[in-house]
Amino acid sequence: MSTDSLDAAATSLLRFATAGSVDDGKSTLVGRLLHDSKSVLADQLEAVEHASRSRGHEAVDLALLTDGLRAEREQGITIDVAYRYFATPRRRFVLADTPGHVQYTRNMVTGASTAELTVVLVDARNGVVEQTRRHAAVAALLRVPHVVLAVNKMDLVGYAESVFAPIAREFGAYAASLGVPEVTAIPISALAGDNVVTPSAHMDWYGGPTVLEHLESVPVVADPTGDPARFPVQYVIRPQTAAHRDYRGYAGQLASGVLRVGEPVTVLPSGRTSTVEAIDALGQAVDVAWAPQSVTVRLADDLDVSRGDLIAPTASAPGTTRDVEATVCHVADRPLRVGDRVLLKHTTRTVKAVVKALPSRLALDDLSQHPDPGQLAANDIGRVVLRTAEPLALDDYARSRRTGSFLLIDPADGTTLTAGMAGAAFAAGTDGTAGGGAEPAADDEGWDF
Repeated sequence: MSTDSLDAAATSLLRFATAGSVDDGKSTLVGRLLHDSKSVLADQLEAVEHASRSRGHEAVDLALLTDGLRAEREQGITIDVAYRYFATPRRRFVLADTPGHVQYTRNMVTGASTAELTVVLVDARNGVVEQTRRHAAVAALLRVPHVVLAVNKMDLVGYAESVFAPIAREFGAYAASLGVPEVTAIPISALAGDNVVTPSAHMDWYGGPTVLEHLESVPVVADPTGDPARFPVQYVIRPQTAAHRDYRGYAGQLASGVLRVGEPVTVLPSGRTSTVEAIDALGQAVDVAWAPQSVTVRLADDLDVSRGDLIAPTASAPGTTRDVEATVCHVADRPLRVGDRVLLKHTTRTVKAVVKALPSRLALDDLSQHPDPGQLAANDIGRVVLRTAEPLALDDYARSRRTGSFLLIDPADGTTLTAGMAGAAFAAGTDGTAGGGAEPAADDEGWDF
C-alpha cells in the first residue's frame, strides 16, 4: 500500500465478520485475535481463566471471550451474533462473530450485511464443506468486498503446505464462480496463535500476512465522490423562534456520495426539483458534505419535503417504482407467503406492500434455483416480487448496499420478517417510471395494490 493509503487506514474503521462451520474455531480465532492484540481487559481474562479451569481445561479457552450467552457456553457453539469492538495503533475494528449452524444462516446475514470483509474459517482436516460454500455464497450475495479464507487447525495436519494449497485453490475457484472480487488465503492455528497476530515459526513456506496484518492493511477507505449522492430525510427542522422564522432544514445522514451547495437536486418520490441553498454540519455552514456525515440540508425552494423523502442530484437521481424484485433472506420463524401484507422499510421511508410472487428459492449448497417454493421459511434465501402502496427510490443493491437494501416488517407486531436486496431491474421496467411513479395505490385500505 502507498503511504497515503496507510495514513488513511490508520484513522479508518473496518467492519468485518467471521463465519465457518461448527467447531472450525471461529470463537477461538476471535478470542486469540483479541488476546494477542492486547484488547482484553485484565478482569475479562481472569474470568475466562477461571471458567476454563472450572471446565477442566489445561489451557485458557479463548472462545469464552466471545461465546457470551449461557446456552453458547453450555453447548460449545455460537448461537447469536456477538459484536466486539477493539483497536490497534493502525485501525479501529467492529467485529461480528456469526454462528456456523445451518439454522443460523439468518444471523450471518445480519452480521455480514454491513461488513467490508468476511473471514471464512475452514478446518484443515475437513477442507471446503457444504457450510463453507454456503457462507461464501452469502458473502457474495451481500456484496462483501473482501473475503479471507482462514485455514485453521494447521497444527493438527503438521503445518503442511500440501494440505493448505488444495483447500485454498478449491475455495478460490468456488468464490470466483460466485463473483467474489478478492480472496486472501491464510494458514493459521487459532489455538496456538500461528499467523493470527504474529507470524508462525512452523510455516516458513508461507510468506503472506497474518490475519491481523491483513485486517490492518486491507483498503476500505472508499472515495465518496465515486458514488451518486443519496440523502434520506430523517427529520424536518422548523425552529419556532422569531430569529429563525424562515428556517426550514432537512436533517439526515448522507447514505452515499457527495452533496454540494448550489447543486441541482430532485426530491423523490415527488420528482420536484430545487437547488441546495445551504448545508449545516454541527451548527456550522459548509460548502460540501460527504457520506456518512449527518447534516442539515436547506433548499432554495419551499417544497413539500418530509421524513422518508430522498434528496439526490438531479443528474444522477434514481428512478421510482412500486414494483420491486429482490433477493431476500427470510429471518423470521413465521414463513413468508404470496399475498402477505407487510411494511417495507427503505432508508427512512416505510410503506405498505403486498407479496405478489415468490419466483424461486436458492439452494446455497449447489446454488440451484427451486422455482415456485410456495413460501420462504426461516434462513431461506429466495426471490420475491412486491407491490408497494407508494413509490420508492431504490438503487440496485450491487451499486449501493445502503440504498439498495430494505426490510420487510410484520405490520401487526413490528417483527422484522425479511432482509431484502433490490435487483438490477424492476418488475415493470427500469426507465425511472416503473410501477406508475407517484400514482396513488389502487386500494390502500384493503392492501390490494
